Amino acid sequence: MNEIIEIPLERFRDEVLKLRTEKQMDFLESLTGMDWGESLGVVYHLESTITGERMVIKTSTNNRENPELPTVSDIWKAAELNEREVYDFYGIRFINHPDMRRLYLRNDWVGYPMRKDDDPMDERNPLRMNNEETIDSTTELKLNSDGTLEDQENIIFDDREYVINIGPQHPATHGVLRFRVSLEGETIKKLDANCGYIHRGIEKMCESLTYPQTLALTDRLDYLGAHQNRHALCMCIEKAMGIEVSERVQYIRTIMDELQRIDSHLLFYSCLCMDLGALTAFFYGFRDREKILDIFEETCGGRLTMNYNTIGGVQQDLHPNFVRRVKEFIPYMRGIIHEYHEVFTGNIIAHQRLKGVGVLSREDAISFGATGGTGRASGWACDVRKRIPYGVYDKVDFKEIIYTEGDCFARYMVRMDEIMESLYIIEQLIDNIPEGSYQEKMKPIIRVPEGSYYAAVEGSRGEFGVFIESHGEKNPYRVHFRSTGLPLVSVVDTISRGSKIADLIAIGGTLDYVVPDIDR
Repeated sequence: MNEIIEIPLERFRDEVLKLRTEKQMDFLESLTGMDWGESLGVVYHLESTITGERMVIKTSTNNRENPELPTVSDIWKAAELNEREVYDFYGIRFINHPDMRRLYLRNDWVGYPMRKDDDPMDERNPLRMNNEETIDSTTELKLNSDGTLEDQENIIFDDREYVINIGPQHPATHGVLRFRVSLEGETIKKLDANCGYIHRGIEKMCESLTYPQTLALTDRLDYLGAHQNRHALCMCIEKAMGIEVSERVQYIRTIMDELQRIDSHLLFYSCLCMDLGALTAFFYGFRDREKILDIFEETCGGRLTMNYNTIGGVQQDLHPNFVRRVKEFIPYMRGIIHEYHEVFTGNIIAHQRLKGVGVLSREDAISFGATGGTGRASGWACDVRKRIPYGVYDKVDFKEIIYTEGDCFARYMVRMDEIMESLYIIEQLIDNIPEGSYQEKMKPIIRVPEGSYYAAVEGSRGEFGVFIESHGEKNPYRVHFRSTGLPLVSVVDTISRGSKIADLIAIGGTLDYVVPDIDR
């Protein structure tokens, strides 16, 4: 159970600044809006990338009519979109936030759906399909040196700017995502990300489901990291209940996670190459990804959303062909990957499109919480498998792939090198899977002990975390998924300013976000 330190609202801002400066808490790992009944508030998971110390803090307000909390977006850039999410769902306004508007829901939505007293049947929110014009309520609020707001409010995009839309229906947005881009000629001046086109209210749905029922929803978040997402939720519930899964299960989960990582990186390669016009490379990646999907299908019964991990184990034992097919795939992939580099990596056009483009500094990567290959391409050693080992990652030898350039090419190379490391991890495990049970005996109704819990895995795109608050019932009081993609989208404006509009395609492709994971 995570011990949460409560900080009174009147002291919150000062205490948080101390944590950032004195305790060196430079990584805002997760920010979760909460409704505790009498009060509304936020839970913050913090980590120091310097000392490795981790903390959980919270603050709240008893004013439900006009709830306000101080922003931390000037301390951690990751908070900017996360606080907009909390405002969207709970109505908490963050004082001195530079852009306090909805993130996912329609501009004319009435109410705050994550509140416990919200009426989901409110007649003021009918489902309308008349293609009415979306109101542009985007505003830019500037701060004085003392942290107070300037009197003036300026529209982010004014009539004198040339603004184009990239998306929402565009293959290079990697999902239904819209960027409003202000251009000067072909140069990007600023960018506004519009999310929520496929928001499904998954976290709200979890509150009315039993714990086993919540598992299927994780496969529909980052659908290219289905095993890893589900692993995180199962691990969080198991940790909360004190369940020790067998060593066999730990080995199976770790191997499946790494196969999933290779599968995801192959798709990353294929889609990025197609975005940049290299169609042959696209077919290479899909050809070899099929071999992994065939392995998944034989054991899990599915190829994309596999529903394989369960609370206390896995759905069924490994197929008799599993070990043989995995051992055949490892030398095949090692022997074929040179073709990927010959057709694309070494191509002069790829170098011109990727090198020096979309540079993200290490400091910004940490401040935005841009984990995974994006953070490691900027020199940030942020791999959850190394920071907080789980599964059997503490029993295998592997390198954390780090580049320092922080550009599109570095982000590309991290993924390509990680394919080789994943093969190496699987190779160390595949011949040593121990005997044992693949599923612990569970009670028919699962109740998680009262408390707050957090668990995280290294997803294909970064840290995927699960926060659960339980009141001891058969369904969770609150579930929050720490999206891998939301921090990645949040950096796009910063790293694309001054780039050409064509560079935006390379930037989006190498950040490798998956929109259902962002929208949830």
